[in-house]
Amino acid sequence: MRAFVCHAITDDLSGTGLAERAIPEPRAGEVLIAVRATSVNFPDILMCQGKYQFKPDPPFVPGLDCAGEIVALGEGVTDWAIGDEVVGGARLGGFAEFVVLPTHAIQKKPPNLSWEEAAAFQAAYLTAYVALVRRANLQAGETLLVHGAAGGVGLAAVQLGLHMGARVIATSGSSTKLHALRALGVEHTVLVQDGFREAVKAISGGRGADVVFDPVGGDVFDESVRCMAFDGRLLVIGFTSGRIPTVSVNMPLIKGFSVMGVRAGEYGRQFPERGRENVQAVYDLVASGSLKPHVGAVFGLTDVRAAFDLMVSRQLVGKAVIVPEYWQAG
Repeated sequence: MRAFVCHAITDDLSGTGLAERAIPEPRAGEVLIAVRATSVNFPDILMCQGKYQFKPDPPFVPGLDCAGEIVALGEGVTDWAIGDEVVGGARLGGFAEFVVLPTHAIQKKPPNLSWEEAAAFQAAYLTAYVALVRRANLQAGETLLVHGAAGGVGLAAVQLGLHMGARVIATSGSSTKLHALRALGVEHTVLVQDGFREAVKAISGGRGADVVFDPVGGDVFDESVRCMAFDGRLLVIGFTSGRIPTVSVNMPLIKGFSVMGVRAGEYGRQFPERGRENVQAVYDLVASGSLKPHVGAVFGLTDVRAAFDLMVSRQLVGKAVIVPEYWQAG
């Protein structure tokens, strides 16, 4: 099979590329999936640069989320059949024509989604769900400030926040992206270069942000600290700006807010029962049509680096998805 492989850890991703690999064989409790689509997530890029918390040794195949058809069953697998359409996820393996996954990591593909959409919702919406529901306990009527709102994870948080009844303020560094967000039904949008503290105060009636969803870090985090409401929750999702910020602890003391780290996968590993509940809740929201993943661009396995470049350059609205050329041709 063909797969996009990280052969060596490099900052410029020069250690990655397309390669031929043996089709993996499912072991007991596993299934072999013919991959129809895989979404691109920032951890995929960071792992290839050695900058993510999880640091697999090369060579490895990145790719967290995928959707496809079961083509082989491992020993003891009775709840699934060859031909079943599924979505699944693991830390590695998705950027390939075939992937092996344990049965506990797959679900039936929501019939209301395309293959591309089915591959796009899992990691992004799970992160948003763990952040807003489990960590922040977001309530209807609260003000939710979402940074990087046009990205895959940010847009998932925007959609979930609106579904939960929050007043959502979406920020971006691009006026074009803000226009796209408004077209998707977001009422309150702010260009971060203009500063957002006063806008947040005005939109929230002077209170400030009850919850901040921040995958950006850097200067955005610094200004978020200054517009927190009392008893607010500042969610640390990641650092796409490149700078890991710090906060003087007198600010949470004076303003009475909490800084919360969010790692959706680790949350599920630490609390397995709640982790399963989270995955099911996200699946139900998507399968019911309450949440709709937005696919902004589709690439082939030969163009994974181009998909990475598009994400790093902040030009994408929604998710980038990889569809193996075999399926594009068919």
